[in-house]
Amino acid sequence: MHEKLLLILGLLLIVMMLVMLAQRIKIAYPIFLVLAGLGISFIPGVPVLKMDPEIIFLIFLPPLLYEAAWYTSWNDFWKWKRTIGLLAFGLVFLTSLVVAYASQALIPGFTLALGFLLGGIVSPPDAVAATTVLKGLKVPKRTLAMLEGESLINDASSLIVFRFALAAVMTGMFSMQEATGQFFMVAGMGIVVGIVGAHIFYAIHRFLPTTPAIDAALTVMTPYVLFLSAEHFHFSGVMAVVSGGLFMSFRSHEIFKTGTTRVNMTGVWNTLIFVMNALVFILIGLELPEIISGLGETSLMEGIKYGLIISFIVIVVRLLWIYPVAHIPRWLSKKIRQDPSPGWKNPLIIGWAGMRGVVSLATALSIPVMMNEQSEFPLRNLIIFITFVVIFVTLVFQGLTLPLIIKLVNIGELDPVLPSHEQQAGIQIRLDHLAVSRINEKYASVLQTNSLVENLKNTLENDIMLHQSHLSSIEQCTNRKNDLREYHQIMLDIFALQRKELFAMKRSKQFSDDEIRKAESQLDLNELKITGNKHL
Repeated sequence: MHEKLLLILGLLLIVMMLVMLAQRIKIAYPIFLVLAGLGISFIPGVPVLKMDPEIIFLIFLPPLLYEAAWYTSWNDFWKWKRTIGLLAFGLVFLTSLVVAYASQALIPGFTLALGFLLGGIVSPPDAVAATTVLKGLKVPKRTLAMLEGESLINDASSLIVFRFALAAVMTGMFSMQEATGQFFMVAGMGIVVGIVGAHIFYAIHRFLPTTPAIDAALTVMTPYVLFLSAEHFHFSGVMAVVSGGLFMSFRSHEIFKTGTTRVNMTGVWNTLIFVMNALVFILIGLELPEIISGLGETSLMEGIKYGLIISFIVIVVRLLWIYPVAHIPRWLSKKIRQDPSPGWKNPLIIGWAGMRGVVSLATALSIPVMMNEQSEFPLRNLIIFITFVVIFVTLVFQGLTLPLIIKLVNIGELDPVLPSHEQQAGIQIRLDHLAVSRINEKYASVLQTNSLVENLKNTLENDIMLHQSHLSSIEQCTNRKNDLREYHQIMLDIFALQRKELFAMKRSKQFSDDEIRKAESQLDLNELKITGNKHL
């Protein structure tokens, strides 16, 4: 056991180094994760690590889904709910249906239930893969909002399809009418459990004397509690986690009352999700040799052929679905036509961004090894292998070509959206005005006696003038992009120099370590205003 743990830690270190390389050459790190998983399988003498499939599902999926819900903008989600719903439900069910019938016709021994099982696994694109590939590229805000919203809900819908198909394989019984009714009941009650559970955690965060460390620990516990509570009553744990995550994210400004809590929680979750993504691909790398050897009558080349065909199907089905979804509702509704047309470029980017990732892999690995004490689960290894091929093709092929497609189509913003730096300046002006008004209305008498409060008011007023001047200078820029890029580079260079100076102060022991850490934290926050705070 100790040797296996040491092996996993060593492989995790290697994967982290590959991610560093990915950042260096500006390639999305999920692409390197799938390559690392493949590479691990070729290492001679690597022991096979076996884990209970149910444990894999329980450990990895709740936090992955909860994190996706947490970083989903509710306002954007609601604004584009029609398109998100058609992608997250309509496309998932269509993909599952096409994959089910295609795999039944293509693969010897594949039943329709197994086909739906495979379809439920490979139908949902991965949010982390898409947003990581698109990070730093010129993509409309609408595109990102739709991809993030779709990825959140399609994980839930695909996992429900997976669970129904799994039950059909295990019992040998399936009724479409009964399954449809159960789907809505299981999903609906899962949402109820998620909202009720989220209210309980909301009350704990808000009304009990928690600390930043306790708040972070509670957020890690929340998805597991929501998932297990729903599953206990045979409802959808996935929908419970997603609905609870959306509720907690929307109310986060009420329950996380200090900057320390929010910064601490962000660090915890960024690390947790990154490690989980890496561990899943390490697990598939360790299991891949046994999976290949357990393909049975199916040869390796046949398995690759099946995987490539299924990959082609999921890519084509997505591209064929996205254009009707983008344009037919506009023909039918005058209200929808009030929004700017997506044209042909935006649907192309959304269609090509359907990269599969860690959720599909974790779901495939969760398929039970045995049907019962006497018989093995049919074609389990082949299903996992096909899933890995689909992830490999969509991540590597689509992930590497998506930036080129975005560059070629040269798409601009579809909706009137202010640039981030202008929004930040506008927000800060309103906050500073509010602070000055508060001081004038409630603390006018204190201004006469407390020089610190007077200095605060003067500082706020100066900040307002600086932000207004900043906005005016942006409007006057003749070459805005180059000027802003140069400005940001100068600021980042200054921040780097200031960090070196803080280190020199630390060595000179002129100031306490605690105060230097506070100054470092402020520098980090200032840098985030320029670089953004998207998680890896």
